Amino acid sequence: MPLLALLTLTQSLFAAQGVYYAATNLWKAHIGWGSQSSPALGSNGDIYVGTWNGDLIAFKPDGAECWRFKTGFEIASSPAVGTDGTVYVGCRDRRLYAVDQHGRKRWTFKTGGWVDASAAIGADGTIYFGSWDKQFYALNPDGSKKWKFATGGPIVSSAAIDASGVVYFGSHDRKFYALNPDGTKRWEFATRGAITSSPAVGRDGEIYFTSVDGKFHALHPNGTPRWNLQTGGITRSSPVLAADGTIYVSVNQTHCAISPEGKLKWQRGFWHPQPGSFGESAAAVLGNGSVVFTGGDGYVMTVPSDDGAREWIWNFWLFSTYSSVVVGRAGDIYAMGLGRELYALRNSVPLAESPWPMFRADPQHTGRVRGR
Repeated sequence: MPLLALLTLTQSLFAAQGVYYAATNLWKAHIGWGSQSSPALGSNGDIYVGTWNGDLIAFKPDGAECWRFKTGFEIASSPAVGTDGTVYVGCRDRRLYAVDQHGRKRWTFKTGGWVDASAAIGADGTIYFGSWDKQFYALNPDGSKKWKFATGGPIVSSAAIDASGVVYFGSHDRKFYALNPDGTKRWEFATRGAITSSPAVGRDGEIYFTSVDGKFHALHPNGTPRWNLQTGGITRSSPVLAADGTIYVSVNQTHCAISPEGKLKWQRGFWHPQPGSFGESAAAVLGNGSVVFTGGDGYVMTVPSDDGAREWIWNFWLFSTYSSVVVGRAGDIYAMGLGRELYALRNSVPLAESPWPMFRADPQHTGRVRGR
């Protein structure tokens, strides 16, 4: 039996018997600076990540560095990859960059504020993103402006796109917006706090998001409330969805599971080395129902989907992280640590067949609902 198959079988048996184990580190790559950008994958398997010193870096699936593209300032947003391999990333030099898969600049688009939100990519190639200048932008694939929409506050919430092309995002103005593909407002929903997390879209078009008003909100596609859950959460952690409709999100210093009906199923606390600092990252749901979480304690871990006694199935320590993981086609997991390293972890279970199983919905971070 090949070594990889034997290792996978052994790990599966250990997990079934309640034995915990550490994940296998396939490789790690030095990025030269810290990062809170979440890695994205190209269709060819290349991995893209942004750094605090303004580098957009591309790595091969084996960890070899392909290229570095220098922007003008810090990168806090996560890259998104188009069907042609173009990588889109926002920067605190007030620009959105389009970089081809060879590391060459295609174009830049200048806004009036930091671009911390990650870009969403429509089925027709339109690029959607918000800025600290309080504007939400739609660009054509050549970088020309299609339209813009003004809100009452900075926008750090990364947009989500449903199956009909409606675009959803939140703003610091305490409102959640739904825009038609032509930029006209479809509806808005008021909360009692800024909306800094990215929404998730469910199989039937329902929308899920958090607000710093301490509530988790679920809306119907027409903008009316389905339910809300008081969590006390004030972080940017974004929800993800399992195939059975269970919602996973980090709330301050806990990882939580919420039923499709809006009831808290379970929560597990995690330690943070800095008092008062909370988890910011999104989870990822795997095809066997287990859930990958990262937190300020620096661990990547999988936890069972039920509320059983096991706190985790496997884990790996990153030193510390604020980034969400990305799961490759074969299941390998890529995670950023604040210790200036990108890690590739062996995992044989791919993403769940869910409309929104991970941050930005898919490994390319298109922000487009899956499976429709």
